Amino acid sequence: MSVFTHVTVGTNDLQKARNFYDSVLGALGHKRIADLGDNGSIWGENAPSFFVLKPANGEPASVGNGVTVSFEAPDRAAIDAFHAAALTAGGICAGAPGTRDWAPNAYAAYARDLDGNKLAAYCFKPA
Repeated sequence: MSVFTHVTVGTNDLQKARNFYDSVLGALGHKRIADLGDNGSIWGENAPSFFVLKPANGEPASVGNGVTVSFEAPDRAAIDAFHAAALTAGGICAGAPGTRDWAPNAYAAYARDLDGNKLAAYCFKPA
C-alpha cells in the first residue's frame, strides 16, 4: 500500500516547470498525464503521483527548507539519466549520482528544480 496519494511542489513559471519535469521524470519512466490549464500539471507512471502547481493563494511559490521529494528509480542508469536531465534542463546539482552508505545498495542523485525544490532519485538494487 502506498504511503501517499501524491506530492505537490510549487512553481513560479509553469511552462519552464513542465519542460523540466517532462525531461527529468521521463528519465525515470514517468509521463505528464494531465495539465490543469494555467494552474499546473500532473505526472505519474500509471496514476497521478506528482503535481507541480502555482500556489492557490496567489502568492509566489517558495521552497520548503528541509523538504526533499525522492523518486524510486528502476535502476542505477535511470538515476544517472535523471541527474543528467535535471542539469541539462537548468537544474542545480544537489548531490552527484553515487552510493549512499545509510542503506545496503543505496544509489542516489539529488538536484534542485528551476524553483529550488530539492529532488532525489533512489535505487536499492545491487550494481
